[in-house]
This record gives sequence, C-alpha cells and structure tokens, in this order.
Amino acid sequence: MEVKLGFGAAPKPQYVFVSKESDHCWYMLSDNTRQIPIYETALTGVITGIEVNKKVETSYGDTEKTDLQILADKPYVIRSGSESYFSKSLLLSLDVLTSEQLRHPLTIAVSPGNSNVVFCSIYDPVTYRFIGVSWDGYREINWETLGQKVSLKINRIQNLNPDTIKVSPYTTASEIHAVLIAQSDTYLAQLNWTPEQGREYLQQKYGKRSRLELTDIEILDFIDYLKFQLT
Repeated sequence: MEVKLGFGAAPKPQYVFVSKESDHCWYMLSDNTRQIPIYETALTGVITGIEVNKKVETSYGDTEKTDLQILADKPYVIRSGSESYFSKSLLLSLDVLTSEQLRHPLTIAVSPGNSNVVFCSIYDPVTYRFIGVSWDGYREINWETLGQKVSLKINRIQNLNPDTIKVSPYTTASEIHAVLIAQSDTYLAQLNWTPEQGREYLQQKYGKRSRLELTDIEILDFIDYLKFQLT
C-alpha cells in the first residue's frame, strides 16, 4: 500500500457496522457519530484477523461482538453482533476456507434476509466463486468453539501466537481440540482413509502416530491437507 506523506487523517482502521436498513445493510460512523450508509454490497481485501465474542460497551450496555479485520484500500473492521446471522454465516464460511485461500483477497458481501436479518457471503474475487456453506444442524453448533477454531486458523496465518487468543470461560482448550479431531474424522471418512493410512501420514509428516498427539496448529494443517485431497 502506498504511503501518502504530509497532512491527512489519522491512520486508524475504519469500522463498518452491520444493520439491515431500507436501502443498505452496513454503514460507517462520522466523527460526530452520524451514520453514513454504505450502498455497495461487498468489500474486497485480505483478512488480517478476527476477534470473536469481544465485549464492547454500547449505549445499550455491554454486548458481545465479532470484529473481522480486513486490509483493502485501508484497514477496515467489520463489526457485527456475535449472535447475529451475519456473524454466524461469516464463521461458517471462514471455517470451510483453507489456509491457502485465506492468504489471498476475498470478497465479503452483505445479503438481506427476512425481518432485520443480514447474512454474510464470501466470494473469490478472481474466479467469482461463491463459498457455499451448509446450515444443517446449525442449532446444535457450539458457536463459541467454532469461533475459537476460526480465530486460531486466521491468526496462525498472521504468525500470531495462538496461545494469546482469548478463550471463552465456557470453552476449554480440550473442547476446541476435540472439535478439530471431529472435523478431521469427517474428512477422513469422506476420503475412505483407513486408520493405518492416517497413522502412516502422521508419522511421516509430524513424527507422531496419533491425532491426539498433534498440537492445534498441526491438526489444523492436517485438516487443510485433507480438504485439499477432497477438492
């Protein structure tokens, strides 16, 4: 990104807020907190980080938000309620993306639903391919655990220490690891891998014979490998 010398605005991230209005689904705030509608439906950039279940003080009291950080023409932070359909569809989409895909620009789009609902859609801006997700069984999903899994994957790409990621007091590290193991079970079954094939690969790649011995970083890498084999 080109750096402009001289006087100008402070280089702070631009916050973008999600809300379904009559003719737009997100907006910015001016210096005097006036809402500035954003009529474009998509923002393209490189995802640089995510914070889930972030406690934020608002005029309505403390609430939990999801902040998605994107570097485009300037840094942006898309803020949405942690319990909103936008946040949930965002997490579902980010979960199916591989680490390699997350290293490249992506297009984040807003889609209005019924009532006050806004959904998030993600596209590959080069191929125009929509990143499809399934809402099957979404009521049974542990969203806090899924959020931590997605955070771990995205922040790992940015070379951040995963030990610094905040974990919900209701979600233990072992629960997150169990979710990752279960995710790999799904892909192993789809590939029809035998236990012997799995142990052989783990031994060659990581020097370990069981997924239980893998770190979270290693098992995320293993999941990305399995996803690649499926595609």
